[in-house]
Formats: sequence, structure tokens, C-alpha cells
Amino acid sequence: MKHTVFEKARLIGSRALQISQGAPVLVKLSEKELEKIHYNPIEIAKIEYAQGVLPLEIKRPVRAQ
Repeated sequence: MKHTVFEKARLIGSRALQISQGAPVLVKLSEKELEKIHYNPIEIAKIEYAQGVLPLEIKRPVRAQ
């Protein structure tokens, strides 16, 4: 399922907050890669999102027709 830009922003922001508070990173990144992105939790969350490993999901309400 494709996410809207708002959902993507919320997912990445929420995951970045988790990472900044000490949650384990779910992708393997070398020390060199971490230094390249300056240990930025938002960039780490973007990588996790791109690889599809975010431990979060979006629940959308079902619209009646």
C-alpha cells in the first residue's frame, strides 16, 4: 500500500524520535555510513522506510459509500 506524503512524514518522524531516544536501529549501517549521515535519526529513519522495515503501520478508516 502506498503512503501519502503526510503518512510518510509521520512515520519517519515517529521512528526518528524513537531512534533518538535509544531504540535499536533496524538496518545494518557501517560506521562510515553513519558518519556520512552524521548519525542523524531522521536519515536513519528514511533508510528504514525505504527498506520497508519500519515497525509502524497506518490504519485508515473504512469509508462508507
